[in-house]
Amino acid sequence: MHRFLAQSIKVGDQEIQGQLKLPGGKEVTLGNIINVVLPFVIMLCGILLFFIFIWAGYDFMLSRGEPGKIKAARAKMTYGIVGFVLLVLSYFIVNLISYMFGVGGGLFGR
Repeated sequence: MHRFLAQSIKVGDQEIQGQLKLPGGKEVTLGNIINVVLPFVIMLCGILLFFIFIWAGYDFMLSRGEPGKIKAARAKMTYGIVGFVLLVLSYFIVNLISYMFGVGGGLFGR
């Protein structure tokens, strides 16, 4: 597998060469970078979806029965549900691909 982000530093007359390490002492490869970054991205998207649901509920409460505002609030709720389904599917698809290619900890982070 290809190695990315190789490092080299010169201290005085001595040059130290090595490879960057990820948390847990893993080598820096594209697959390992994705496995480290993916949980943060999924968590960030989950927090964003939470705020979209709060925003849609807030719009429902303040709609006062006006059809246009209710329609807009329902659209936000629908977008939130679609986003949640896509987020869950992307998590399972990435873990399945990771398991198939033997990259990372396997299926479901094991």
